[in-house]
Amino acid sequence: MSSSSGAARRARPGPWPPAPPPQPQAQPLSWAKRTGFQSRVSGESVAIASASSSGQASLPHPAEAPSDLESGPPARPNSALPPPPAAAAANAEAKPQPPPPPPPARTRRRDSDGGRPNGQAAAAPLPQLLEEEDDGAPERPKYELRDSPGVFPIAVYGFQHYISMLGSIILIPLLMVPAMGGSPDDMAAVVSTVLLVSGMTTLLHTFCGTRLPLVQGPSFVYLAPALAIIYSPEFFGLNHNNFKHIMKHLQGAIIIGGAFQVLLGYTGLMSLFLRLINPVVISPTIAAVGLSFFSYGFTKVGSCIEMGLLQLLIVVMFALYLRKVKLFGYRVFLIYAVPLALGITWAIAFVLTATGVYSYRGCDANIPASNNVSAYCRKHVLRMKSCRVDTSHALRSSPWLRFPYPLQWGTPIFSWKMGLVMCVASVIASVDSVGSYHASSLFVATRPPTAGVVSRGIGVEGVSTVLAGLWGTGVGSATITENVHTIAVTKMGNRRAVGFGAIVLILLSFVGKVGAFIASIPDVLVAALLCFMWAMLCALGLSNLRYSAKGSSRNSIVVGLALFLSLSVPSYFQQYRLQPNSNSSVPTYFQPYIVASHGPIHTGSSGVNYILNTLLSLNMVIAFLVALILDNTVPGGRQERGLYVWSEAEAARRESAVMKDYELPFKIGHAFSFQE
Repeated sequence: MSSSSGAARRARPGPWPPAPPPQPQAQPLSWAKRTGFQSRVSGESVAIASASSSGQASLPHPAEAPSDLESGPPARPNSALPPPPAAAAANAEAKPQPPPPPPPARTRRRDSDGGRPNGQAAAAPLPQLLEEEDDGAPERPKYELRDSPGVFPIAVYGFQHYISMLGSIILIPLLMVPAMGGSPDDMAAVVSTVLLVSGMTTLLHTFCGTRLPLVQGPSFVYLAPALAIIYSPEFFGLNHNNFKHIMKHLQGAIIIGGAFQVLLGYTGLMSLFLRLINPVVISPTIAAVGLSFFSYGFTKVGSCIEMGLLQLLIVVMFALYLRKVKLFGYRVFLIYAVPLALGITWAIAFVLTATGVYSYRGCDANIPASNNVSAYCRKHVLRMKSCRVDTSHALRSSPWLRFPYPLQWGTPIFSWKMGLVMCVASVIASVDSVGSYHASSLFVATRPPTAGVVSRGIGVEGVSTVLAGLWGTGVGSATITENVHTIAVTKMGNRRAVGFGAIVLILLSFVGKVGAFIASIPDVLVAALLCFMWAMLCALGLSNLRYSAKGSSRNSIVVGLALFLSLSVPSYFQQYRLQPNSNSSVPTYFQPYIVASHGPIHTGSSGVNYILNTLLSLNMVIAFLVALILDNTVPGGRQERGLYVWSEAEAARRESAVMKDYELPFKIGHAFSFQE
């Protein structure tokens, strides 16, 4: 035993008893490992992959653990001595080595799409924003940007694309024209004009803009500034022809705002502005556009609560509960949620009207409540006007053929203070369009557009807004935010299908009965659909946060503060010294837009008072300013902020696929070469 113990002692050099071998201190888990975050969107990693695949030189990155976004740089490793060789060998035997990763598979691409010779690595795939199927696997659009599916698929999918976006195109004039004091015939004329301008501007954007399959039309971004102009103090007390008078002022303001957007796009200022626009800025700005109309939504639905709730419940059931139900291979209820719900509810309202449910003896819905002598009729006239479907005579009185033409309401009236309000609205509309450009390009294009292509698209949208002002739609034209959702749902990303639908819109605008039929939709059904559309707009805005680090407290605070202040600050301006019943002619749900007459800002200039009180009472303006300042001043990494990655101009010229996606037809792109 003594010999064995002596051998044991000889096997253990050093002091007795020996100290345990030091263990390396565990590294703190980074934010990405704690939350399970995986970058699937545009950030540094995508930028590096894109640069390496497009001929750009990428800087080498040292192999190090991912940094913690919240705690700063990782802690330095402990300076303790490494374990002895015996312990290291034992740990190596206890931990099996992972098998080496398989070599990356090479994919073939057509030479016409920028394919590379064999032996060179293919381009890294871009992050996708695709609608997930039932099995959870993402699916590409059935027809992409430059596909040639044939005449029949183009017609079918183009019609489907526009029907799914029907609410975004027609609902704005149905809300604005009554606020301007227009008649049902005026509303029918404005609807026909909106169809014509939407078709023309969509074709213009498809050929001369970004060339992405994006439908142009009246934007909700311009709705709040338009309502603020409609309820300006100088328009109070108009007795007759107030619709045309207000429309001419709106036309002048829209033309000024469109001209400013043209300068923003074609002078290249938008390319510089893109450095400040990120998902953390876009998300609260677009969400605030949808949240700003909460005072109108259910307040108007409550005027005929049973029909309004029925409309809202049906559209929610189709869009959510039945969204995965397929008929003939298509998600019919999800794609056509708005038109199907409108048709069903409208038919039920027609039956109830025909059976006399909303008939009250001796009362006429077309007589204003203030002119009714009977208290019984004054009590029920609002319900009759909201619930009945035969209160509009536009369908009977409208002509079969109507040709909307420029300056149909008269010569525009230009006011510098109203024009400046619309210039700010055009900036917000440009911010909205930037998010739509980037998201839609991930669906249908080879690469995101370059900064020059984005500027070109914004310039074309400015031209489209000028056309909307000349024809008199009441609001400016922009890329409709629901485009991204529509492409994901319909799986149609072909520009030819969108162009075909635009031609159909132009032809329908010449049929006067079409505009009159749309104008005869009951107000309560319009309000219920707008509740759904505004909620969807808010959700689409917040969905841009998928690009950024969702677990970052920096982004959460910036977005939360922008949204809260976008509701609180305008509320202060809207309620400042507002006397109850001071403007009894203005409905309660439009009271927030008369702020120019009682706002808190009082300077020596009435025009400055009007501009500041109006702009600071708009929710989207406050959200944009707060998010823009905070996101560009609070420190944060590129991946944490989710910076948009646009294609480089030089790399895009070397890839034929990118050139075919975005180059202008008929070699007219040489006129815009200065933007690249």
